[in-house]
Amino acid sequence: MIAAMDVVGNPSSVHGEGRAAKTLVERARAQVAQAFGAEGADVIFTSGATEAAALALAGGADGSRNFPSPVEHDAVAAWHRGGDGAAPSLSEDWRFGPDGALVASFGSGLMAECLSEGRRRIVSVTAANSETGILHDTQAFASDAGAGTSHRLFVDATQAFGKTPFAFNWSGADMAICSAHKLGGPKGIGALVVKRGTDLAAQIKGGGQEMGRRSGTENVVGIAGFGAAAEAAARDLAEGRWVLVEKLRNILESAIEVSAKGAIFVGKSASRLPNTSCFAVPGWKGETQVMQMDLAGFAVSAGSACSSGKVRGSRVLTAMGYGPDVASCAIRVSLGLDTTESDVGRFVETWLTKYEKHRARAA
Repeated sequence: MIAAMDVVGNPSSVHGEGRAAKTLVERARAQVAQAFGAEGADVIFTSGATEAAALALAGGADGSRNFPSPVEHDAVAAWHRGGDGAAPSLSEDWRFGPDGALVASFGSGLMAECLSEGRRRIVSVTAANSETGILHDTQAFASDAGAGTSHRLFVDATQAFGKTPFAFNWSGADMAICSAHKLGGPKGIGALVVKRGTDLAAQIKGGGQEMGRRSGTENVVGIAGFGAAAEAAARDLAEGRWVLVEKLRNILESAIEVSAKGAIFVGKSASRLPNTSCFAVPGWKGETQVMQMDLAGFAVSAGSACSSGKVRGSRVLTAMGYGPDVASCAIRVSLGLDTTESDVGRFVETWLTKYEKHRARAA
């Protein structure tokens, strides 16, 4: 990124300086495509996954309707189209298996209504939930969603990319989104990946950059950082570094489970991201835990990190069938590649100390 700052040309310009900038952008595009398993697809750079979702789901004159699963990130759920625009109850279209993973049931409910109207539907499902870390088999949804026909499967791969094996080309998706900062790259740069030839209406109009899908001078420095981060993330995954992180996550959960009998671990029997643990102690508010652990030097979140400033029960856990005593009391703990067993031990010791004080106050 520091080297890219010295490349002063505009990537849309045809002079030498512009071509040098364009080279950086296209190199990063290839790096992201390779790491994302999207060779042959179009990689469209955006300001982040939120804008990428808007570009994919805002729709156009075709009257398409987005049907997000009930556990999608707000950036995806916000684009549900139907009724008065409010998020609907999608219980007829989605259900959960005993491990907490999504199971599709697209033969009834709003999706069936959409088909009867002859309208295109976009089925949206997350590859890895941002709060629980639960992984979903996106391929299993592709045929039911009608992917590859006039209908589309949209996959939010923001959390999965770089931490668990994922490839756009075998995910069943027609469109997918990702973000650099989830890979250790810079904030403020992401991408929408679509099958080549996918018709999309530009939401930001102007100079026609990014293959006419997203106008505006490209963030060359951020894009260069995204490409480098994607390449490094693919290397870390191939070297098995996240397997070690998963072992540390399991040590953390086992230690808490032994001493905190009332703790509920969400999705523990499901396939999950290797670094994510979502657990709750009924009656001990999530935001209280966040503040107490922050004062002790640990950064955790209640809900997804970019929505954690909102003091409310988890919409995701509510959709999964948990009551308010759990949905409002869950925290998400994330580990990284540099987390050590000593770090985990200090976290567990600190959390259990806070837990015992909570129990004493509640007694």
